[in-house]
Amino acid sequence: MTDFKHKIMDFLRDEEGLETVEYAVAGSLIVAGSVAAFTLLGDNVAAAINSLAAVITPVP
Repeated sequence: MTDFKHKIMDFLRDEEGLETVEYAVAGSLIVAGSVAAFTLLGDNVAAAINSLAAVITPVP
């Protein structure tokens, strides 16, 4: 029984592999932030182009 308890405690203290999880979480936050920024930026750029296109008159 103590061997099983010892193995469980060793497993809980083991921090190997945490860096991978931390990098995955950080990467997903960066991706989510980038998607949100590009979505907001894309709408503003499209609005600016549409307003410029409305001002430009064709030359006959």
